[in-house]
Amino acid sequence: MTDSALVSCKWLQQNLDTRNLVILDATFFLPRQQRNALEEFHHHIPGALFFDIDKVADLENPLPHTLPNAQQFSDAVGEMGIDQDTLVIIYDNNHFFAAARVWWMFRVFRHESVKVLDGGLQHWKHLNYPIDSNQLSPVRKIYKTQYRPELLCDLTQMLRIQQTGERQILDARSADSFQGQRPLSAPDLQPGHIPNSINLPYASLTDAEQYTLLPGTQLQVLFEDAGVNLSQALVTTCGSGVSAAVLLLALYQIGLTEIPLYDGSWAEWGRQAGAPIGR
Repeated sequence: MTDSALVSCKWLQQNLDTRNLVILDATFFLPRQQRNALEEFHHHIPGALFFDIDKVADLENPLPHTLPNAQQFSDAVGEMGIDQDTLVIIYDNNHFFAAARVWWMFRVFRHESVKVLDGGLQHWKHLNYPIDSNQLSPVRKIYKTQYRPELLCDLTQMLRIQQTGERQILDARSADSFQGQRPLSAPDLQPGHIPNSINLPYASLTDAEQYTLLPGTQLQVLFEDAGVNLSQALVTTCGSGVSAAVLLLALYQIGLTEIPLYDGSWAEWGRQAGAPIGR
C-alpha cells in the first residue's frame, strides 16, 4: 500500500481476508440515470457493505447529502464495524462518482487508512472477479472522529473566493450543465456556473475501456490543458458536492492532497439570491 489514494482490484481480490478490512459500496445514481443503487447492491464485491450518502448525511440540511457532523459520522461508520484502525476500501459502480465523495468524507474526519478501488465494480467485473449477494451483519465498533475543516468550504467562504480569486474554482459537472444548457428539474435552481470557474468534467478523468482513473501524467495534462495552474490554490465544486470529489481524487494522485471541496456546490449557489452566475 503506497501514498496513492487508489488500490487495485488485483490487490483487493488477493487480500479480501485481510484483518480489520471493511469494503464499502458507495454507489449513487442521479435521478436522471433512473437506477437504484441499493437494489443493485444485491450483486456486490464479497464482504462489502452499502454506504448510502443520502443517509450518512446532515438530514436537517435542506440540501442533498451534505456532510454529517462528527457524531453522526461516528455513529454511522461505527455501525459498519469501522474504527480508526480499520482499512476502508470504497468502490462504486458509476465512474468513481460517490466512492470519491465517501473517501473525502473519511479524510475530513481524519481517517488515514482509506482507499478507493481503482475502476470500481465495473473493472472488478471486467476482470471476472467474484460477485456475492450475502448481506453481512458487522459488529459495531467505537469510532472517534477528528474534524478537518480545511478540507471543505461553505457558502460564505466561496463567495469570498469568487470575489477575491484567492483560489481557482474547478467545476466537475458536464459541459452542458456548466454552461447552463441542461434542463433543471428544480424550479428554484438557476442554470449556470460560478463566474471565473474552470470546467473539467469528472467523466474525462477515467479510462473509457478499463473504468480506471487515468495515470498521473495524463491527469496533470488534463488539468493544465483546462487552464488550471497547479501551483496555485484550488477548490472543487459540482452539482451537489459529489463529483467534485472525483477532481480531489485526481489531484491527490498528482500530489495535491489538501484541496477543499465546496459541499453545497451548485445546489446551494444556484439558489442564492444575488449570487453572481456565469453562463
